[in-house]
Amino acid sequence: MTDKTIREVTFQLLRDLDITTVFGNPGSTEETFLKEFPSDFRYIQTLHEASAVGAADGYAQIMRRPALINVHTSAGVSNAMSNILTAAQNKTPLILTAGNQTREMLLMEPWLTNVEPALLPRPWVKWAYEPVRAEDVPAAFMRAYAIAIQPPAGPVFLSIPLDDWDKPALGPAVARSLASRIGPDPVRIAEFADVLSNARKPALVFGSSIARSGGWHQAIALAEKLQADVWAAPATERPSFPETHPLYVGSLPFAKGPLSAKLEGYDVAIVIGAPVFRYYPYVPGDYLPRGLRLLHVTDDPSESGRAPVGDSLLSDAVYAIEALTHLVAPRSRASSTPVKQEHPIDSNSSASPAKPDEKVTVQRLFHTLRAATPANTILVEESPSNLGALQAAWPVDQEDSFFTFASGSLGWNLPAAVGIALAERDLGRNRPVLAVIGDGSFQYSIQGLWTAAQHKLPILYVVPRNGEYAILKSFAEMEKTPGVPGLDIPGLDIVSLAKGYGCAASRAETLDEVRQVCAEAFDRSGPTVLEVPIVATIPPLL
Repeated sequence: MTDKTIREVTFQLLRDLDITTVFGNPGSTEETFLKEFPSDFRYIQTLHEASAVGAADGYAQIMRRPALINVHTSAGVSNAMSNILTAAQNKTPLILTAGNQTREMLLMEPWLTNVEPALLPRPWVKWAYEPVRAEDVPAAFMRAYAIAIQPPAGPVFLSIPLDDWDKPALGPAVARSLASRIGPDPVRIAEFADVLSNARKPALVFGSSIARSGGWHQAIALAEKLQADVWAAPATERPSFPETHPLYVGSLPFAKGPLSAKLEGYDVAIVIGAPVFRYYPYVPGDYLPRGLRLLHVTDDPSESGRAPVGDSLLSDAVYAIEALTHLVAPRSRASSTPVKQEHPIDSNSSASPAKPDEKVTVQRLFHTLRAATPANTILVEESPSNLGALQAAWPVDQEDSFFTFASGSLGWNLPAAVGIALAERDLGRNRPVLAVIGDGSFQYSIQGLWTAAQHKLPILYVVPRNGEYAILKSFAEMEKTPGVPGLDIPGLDIVSLAKGYGCAASRAETLDEVRQVCAEAFDRSGPTVLEVPIVATIPPLL
């Protein structure tokens, strides 16, 4: 027994684990945890639980360590679920905590009780638990940390009754160190290397796990030794290879038939650090073209288990790449050069000047943004209908400089930009952060602007305003469903909304006005929101 409380012992454990920033939106069942909040800890307040999770996710990705979130019992967890889903798909290590009613009252299920705390956040957490005894709370935090960081990394959840924190602890918490990466089986990786070495025309398909492990340089080394075409995995949330590299040929489409067609002509393809494959619209076709052998490297057993085709190997993506680079035979480039895959959106027209009274096209907007922002700008994207134009105008050529959501669930990117900018400040790098968010997407976690303003984070939010859910109109065309209601969103005043949360905000009708805002935004102490009315178009889905 010790004279310290559960709270004191838990906070000391968090110090030992280098977790001293708490993201949250407090509630009545959490105030006992936050009581006498330690001066060496920092509380990042948000106005909605989804924003707390999104900001913590962005922060954890940049810092490459777990982040802690504290939300309000069952109501707060329910509010946070969309971004818990995204954190799970992003494979971001997060420790999500919520209070619960006092243990004495749990049996009668009073108001705001989390009735089944271990069930509520599933299936989007790796582990969910409410300690059986107050004395188990510190050890539960240690277990939560261990599970969150081990592959595949992801969010975990602890429910803690509000009367646990002031009870006496049994003793100091035991902090443990853990490995967070796994290496490849030597026999299996040698087999994969042999297949690649003997391939007539191999292809490399790189996914986000390479970026999460900081493996850009290793990925380049493998591609150059094999002189193989490099594809980005479908709908990847973090690029793992420079899109300006001569061997980069584009991103695979996220539908079965079109993806198979893109891989025609290869005899071997290896997918590293991504699922096989991430699909969304159903387009009939074979999983793979005839004659193609698929190899798959992932640190996630569920990914290898559900893959419909291919031979799998469990390993950290970068460890596997390093081993393959050592083992494969060097190749010379075939006489033909790689053919870059053009997105259906024609980006060449974007360079032509606009007429004075002409509304801005999204292509011209994105080319202007790229030219008007520093080379080391971090780009955060949540504008699904404009993604093709953005990729055409803004090829990613620096590591850890592009982030988006792996889940497709809107509302992550606005608060994630807050966490990213906060982490850049903590690391002393202070790279500029520009978030491109559609006018529809902007509404899902708009409260995150307040946190950016309170912490004076110099984020530039650019909102291409088309007044519609253009991506849903693309789906309506593909699915042959005319007359769907609710696809237009008129009457939004983005500028007024942003000012209400404490941001500098303006509307730009011309590209010169866009350039002027870019010149001012990153020197400003606080966030800037720029609304740009654009020509409304229905983009191709694939």
